[in-house]
Amino acid sequence: MHKGQPLHDLILVGGGLANGLIAWRLRTQRPELRILLIERDAQLGGNHTWSFHDGDLGADQHRWLAPLVATRWPRYEVVFPQHARTLESGYASIASLDFARVIGQALGDSLRLDTPIQELTPTSVRLADGEVLQARAVIDGRGMRPSRHLALGYQTFLGQEVRLAAPHGLTAPIIMDASVEQQGGYRFVYVLPFGPDRVLIEDTHYVDTSAWEPERLRANVKAYAAARGWRIAEMLREEHGSLPIVLAGDVDSFWRDLRGQPCSGLRAGLFHPTTGYSLPHAVRLAERIAALATFDAASLFATIRADALQEWRGQRFFRLLNRMLFLAGEADHRWRVMRRFYHLPAPLIARFYAGRLTLADQARLVSGKPPVPVGQAIKAALKFHPHQIRKPE
Repeated sequence: MHKGQPLHDLILVGGGLANGLIAWRLRTQRPELRILLIERDAQLGGNHTWSFHDGDLGADQHRWLAPLVATRWPRYEVVFPQHARTLESGYASIASLDFARVIGQALGDSLRLDTPIQELTPTSVRLADGEVLQARAVIDGRGMRPSRHLALGYQTFLGQEVRLAAPHGLTAPIIMDASVEQQGGYRFVYVLPFGPDRVLIEDTHYVDTSAWEPERLRANVKAYAAARGWRIAEMLREEHGSLPIVLAGDVDSFWRDLRGQPCSGLRAGLFHPTTGYSLPHAVRLAERIAALATFDAASLFATIRADALQEWRGQRFFRLLNRMLFLAGEADHRWRVMRRFYHLPAPLIARFYAGRLTLADQARLVSGKPPVPVGQAIKAALKFHPHQIRKPE
């Protein structure tokens, strides 16, 4: 190696979904590259369940992602007051344990766990012990960063994977059960049946701040199980989080603040603006990066920024819907917006989740009598800038 040559072609900081998929894709498609994935914790992927709809990905993407998928279902259900529906559309989940096992084995010595960092630049990483690592490029994938250039709502959740004393009887996941008490925002319970007596019960709230009360959410999970007639025999694990829901933003200023630092995942704003789901975006970014001919920080930053800006422009209508959900009507009545949505044709719902609404879909979504007061809906729709919604923090 010539003096001054970077030791690595690419260092990825943060072993979450986006960076994990990038590293795995590079290892399988570009084995000649010298990559390193650094994670501060003892395991890749943290403690999460990532889910996606079949229509979110193409056939080739389903194929290469398949080793990570823990469970697939051919359909899913939703439940609202006076409305329940089964949609014949595939749904799948990835467990963080499988994510860590498969990707960890593939990376081998190119993975460093239990390695906190002190700081990073587009071409270097300083570890907490003072060691400095050099690379042609560094990708920061350490999760969402606060920004005064985005106005956000939040999807806050706490889930418990439990073993029941008897079979639950479910044949499909319930991705929204909004028949529960709303508690000051749009609340629903998310239920994934992983086995005859093993199920994830997740209490989820669309709320105005990222603050949350874990004991209340745990009590909600316990109460939901009891209401279904389920007796919890064992709590296997617990996960929690808070996903950003974008209402408005100044995307150029958001990226200007990054000062040339390549980012991935939530940190790059690559997620569905209404659901918070990020897996399809992470899959596309991994493929995009693996196809690059040149690995340097400036080129990588420009590529990721261009992709993120294209996504942002295509998500304008979703941000409009988010503002109507969060800013129009009573918080406890937000479920009415989603109930109306789930009366729409199944192909439209699938395109919504995939982020590929047509102009006809958009017209259908806003036509007819709105489930929120018309005046408030119009006011919410006209708030394009984050400062119109919330003062900078």
